Amino acid sequence: MTSPALAAQDPAKKALSWTHTARFLTTATRLDQLPPNELPEIAFVGRSNAGKSTAINRLTQQKRLAFASNTPGRTQHINLFSLGPKDEPDALFADLPGYGYAAVARAAKLRWQQVMAEYLAERRSLSGVVLMVDSRLGLTELDQQLLAWVAQRVGTGEVRLLVLLTKADKLNRRDADRALAATQEVLGQLATDDADLSLSLFSALSRRGVGDAAQVLHGWVHPVASKPESSDPSGAAPP
Repeated sequence: MTSPALAAQDPAKKALSWTHTARFLTTATRLDQLPPNELPEIAFVGRSNAGKSTAINRLTQQKRLAFASNTPGRTQHINLFSLGPKDEPDALFADLPGYGYAAVARAAKLRWQQVMAEYLAERRSLSGVVLMVDSRLGLTELDQQLLAWVAQRVGTGEVRLLVLLTKADKLNRRDADRALAATQEVLGQLATDDADLSLSLFSALSRRGVGDAAQVLHGWVHPVASKPESSDPSGAAPP
């Protein structure tokens, strides 16, 4: 783990030291099974095969914190992880099931669509959403539907939004720029004076954008911490 002195000098290392504290708390298949929570809760969402579990594991520097099923779309639980000191956690990560996998039965898809819609629209402790999007595919119809469920809360500033364009190592610079521009255009529809929107290219394999993403999440929970200073469009930056 990073030494406290070094973390204090480097905002990214400080943020990654914090995300590394993530540990399993509980799992649920329905909203009413989730424990009441007064801590800020950050939800990770995305299509199956968008690399959500791998991204969570990379952000927390843990190999199997988020379980990546061999059959995408089959994991149908909300998993909560607590962060910060064990005796006084300061935030929760919520790993929501992947969506859009064709082999999942229609009834299961509809049930989880309803659960996720209710979670994003009603979960009182929800303070941030991290949407994982395969950079090669861009925002699909299902991704845009998910954005619609949380749009009102994002627009009022109640919920912050970070979109990570995953698997960015698969793109050349031109395609990466196109992916960023196309996503920025869609996110512009959510932009208001109160909205807190961030967008970043991300690769769990090359670790591109990992430090920037960790800083954004750390800043949501610890607002006195500075955000990434880089305005490079390949880093976390407002759309």
